[in-house]
Amino acid sequence: MLLASIETDSPSEATRWIRITVRTIASALDRETAHEAWDWVTYGHKEAEDALTKGQATTFALTQQDTHIAWILRPVIFLPLAHRESRRLPACAEQFTCPTTHKIARHQPNSH
Repeated sequence: MLLASIETDSPSEATRWIRITVRTIASALDRETAHEAWDWVTYGHKEAEDALTKGQATTFALTQQDTHIAWILRPVIFLPLAHRESRRLPACAEQFTCPTTHKIARHQPNSH
């Protein structure tokens, strides 16, 4: 079950988000699982960053009793969209209207 996802601009931003999350829950973990969590927060995140930099997916997971939490980091390559306010827009930019200019009709109950 996916509970959350985040997009970042760099491998270090991705691991920072996970490190913050793991620090937040670490005090509620049993001793062995907390030790595993702190090892990843302190050292393991560097391997994850290296994998992402190489274009490889990586996972960090913790299990305590019947609870399993996994963080899956994977690179996603896409081209950023041109900002519509940019001075040098691509030629096709004028073919599309800004969605904020369209009005949304509200549903009106039928009076018949």
